[in-house]
Amino acid sequence: MSLVKLYDTTLRDGTQAEDISFLVEDKIRIAHKLDELGVHYIEGGWPGSNPKDVAFFKDIKKEKLHQAKIAAFGSTRRAKTTPANDHNIKTLIAAEPDVITIFGKTWDFHVREALRISLEENLELINDSLVFLKQNVAEVFYDAEHFFDGYKANPEYAIKTLKAAEDAGVDCIILCDTNGGSMPYEVADIIAKVRKQIKTPLGIHTHNDGECAVANSIVAVDQGIVQVQGTINGFGERCGNANLCSIIPAIKLKLKKDCISDEQLRHLREVSNYIFELANLSPDKHLAYVGKSAFAHKGGVHVSAIQRHPETYEHIRPELVGNSTRVLVSDLSGKSNILAKAEEFQINLDSKDPVTQEILEEIKEMENRGFQFEGAEASFELMMKKALGTHKKFFQVMGFRVIDEKRTDDQKPTSEATVMIKVGGKIEHTAAEGHGPVNALDNALRKALEKFYPKLKEVKLHDYKVRVLPAGQGTASSIRVLIELGDKTSRWGTVGVSDNIIDASYQALIDGIDFKLHHEESV
Repeated sequence: MSLVKLYDTTLRDGTQAEDISFLVEDKIRIAHKLDELGVHYIEGGWPGSNPKDVAFFKDIKKEKLHQAKIAAFGSTRRAKTTPANDHNIKTLIAAEPDVITIFGKTWDFHVREALRISLEENLELINDSLVFLKQNVAEVFYDAEHFFDGYKANPEYAIKTLKAAEDAGVDCIILCDTNGGSMPYEVADIIAKVRKQIKTPLGIHTHNDGECAVANSIVAVDQGIVQVQGTINGFGERCGNANLCSIIPAIKLKLKKDCISDEQLRHLREVSNYIFELANLSPDKHLAYVGKSAFAHKGGVHVSAIQRHPETYEHIRPELVGNSTRVLVSDLSGKSNILAKAEEFQINLDSKDPVTQEILEEIKEMENRGFQFEGAEASFELMMKKALGTHKKFFQVMGFRVIDEKRTDDQKPTSEATVMIKVGGKIEHTAAEGHGPVNALDNALRKALEKFYPKLKEVKLHDYKVRVLPAGQGTASSIRVLIELGDKTSRWGTVGVSDNIIDASYQALIDGIDFKLHHEESV
């Protein structure tokens, strides 16, 4: 089975989408998820464009990835300078990524109107930029920007730009449908012609302005393309990029080509929802393969048919991508997800055990209240232990109070939290200040508990996200809080839901501390 390599650009191209912005910490977490999924290349950003991307390339070096390579993105050198003196090229090399990807102009219209240089000069800057990079980096890719539009306008010149890259010894040439308007039949025809003239391995990078990004990527793979670029959930500028959550199962299950393992494919929906959560967006339930409604059936003939033979109305088995069949009105699915999570957490759970059904019902009830466990695995594990009676209560919060005070209009508010905690037979009554009410509550809880559990000093709050849940109640709406904590060796996420933001934050904070104490005891 031939291997198609996956190149994810969620952290760069995906962040150009309206309403999407990731912190450096978010990008690190996403990189780990993509690595676990089996993505071969993770494009972290453009180091020369902003401080956040510079910080990412610095911080990612401290992380241990299983197999993914980190790619830095940039452009060819500017006209009238050399690669060695070009700031963009030097910044790319200084970031010390595993791979460097640069783009260049292949459409003669862009060369004349955007760069305002001669067509020959453009070929020179493509070639010598790539030659210089190959001398400094082990693996170099070339994104042929606007290639399909360029080929349609001037096929001879478009091929010359590819040959300039090929002559530089580049490792892969990626054909880009940058404006996203090409049709699948055009993409197939052009790639077939390119392959007769270019021997360097080819990749594909498509945008979705004509709603054909996924189709164009699949057609490209069918034509012999060996690298596919895209983003999780199709995040990207304008109408988005090619959606890897649709492309990956299509490559593996429809085209029968290798890209990730069967086990990794079963985590596809989990990764999709995880990244939606970190983007602070509600998952699109109608996405193919990974959406909540992708395998949902409602009433009548469909329901009776899929209960006998699922393939009557399902094009693949949903479990292959981590999804499940849903029968609306009476939901019959879910146990497989619970059992898979139990196995992941090393919790002994049997499908015939009544507790399994209890956990399933509790999850449904909690999700109705707004809980989401993607990105909050620690809260999910604690909930399962409570249902099984294996949860140990390390402490009891007898009460807390948070005071936010603003004495004058020109002063910042001050926040103070007071907590009363019982550990064994001892009661600890403690107060602490903080940068806002949640930070004050976090500080007070730690201050009280660290006397009994010194290991909690290792725990740091890495991320805090708030989402107002849609209920049409304005300021009285329910709130979901997702937090991420970590110690010297790992990170974990927790969740809380309430119509009170302090209470929701409290739930997530308590789960985070509780999770740390349980895992310390099991070490």
